[in-house]
Amino acid sequence: MNAFRQLPFHQLHRPGEPFVLPCAWDVASACLFAEAGRPAIGTTSLGVAAGIGAADEDRETLTAMADLIGNISQVLPKALLTCDFEDGYSDDPGAVVDNLRGSFAVETDATRRQDDALAVTGINIEDSARGRLVAPEALACKVNAIKEAFPGLFVNARIDTYWTGQDNLGDTLERMRCYVDSGADGIFVPGDLDLDVITRIVEACPVPVNVLASPRFSRNQLAESGVARISTGSLLYRTAISAAVQSLEGLAGDRPAQTANVLSYLAFSERSTAQSSS
Repeated sequence: MNAFRQLPFHQLHRPGEPFVLPCAWDVASACLFAEAGRPAIGTTSLGVAAGIGAADEDRETLTAMADLIGNISQVLPKALLTCDFEDGYSDDPGAVVDNLRGSFAVETDATRRQDDALAVTGINIEDSARGRLVAPEALACKVNAIKEAFPGLFVNARIDTYWTGQDNLGDTLERMRCYVDSGADGIFVPGDLDLDVITRIVEACPVPVNVLASPRFSRNQLAESGVARISTGSLLYRTAISAAVQSLEGLAGDRPAQTANVLSYLAFSERSTAQSSS
């Protein structure tokens, strides 16, 4: 296991020096985030689900997520990619591994897949399904199965206690210990957590801790709590859509189009081809 900690994506996770992980919803957003100098790119299941008219975290995004990762990896072949894998899209650990292998295996030629190589360097996998927490043993078995099949994959075990409104630190720490013992490389606790709660999770956790970008705390404040990774989740997608709605409201209100801080059509449309040829 120690050897895998030297992999580039694993090395980004330095407690107290968190990197910001932008979560893309299409190839263009991934290219823009790479161009902005971000060392790794994730995906947002909400953005992907919205793109196909599906409910988020409802096991409907596997094909769309796989297509997105495949397209990003073609355009940005050297990018470090991690994806939202929801709850693995199954209750059965073996089926979860099959989903991962079948969706993200690297194509070696037109007919063969290299089953031990994936187009992603990491995944998030969560302990809730359709908005409800499941027993920690369920996710622990999935994490163990994934790590046995793909030992070099960074598995970020997402604990949804706070996300589902069950703000129980004791339960969160119990789940954390269970997932770490099963081989998780990182722990992700989304939600609007207080700094003291984050600090207590970090102090109890032997692997890097990931939190969401916060409306209350800066990167430096989260760094002081010992966080190793700050994910944007669906924030950037929601920000882009919110800006689009505001722009539309301005036009409907008889105001000129506001284009001062908007990418030109040409600049935007050329990004994917420019990245793929570099």
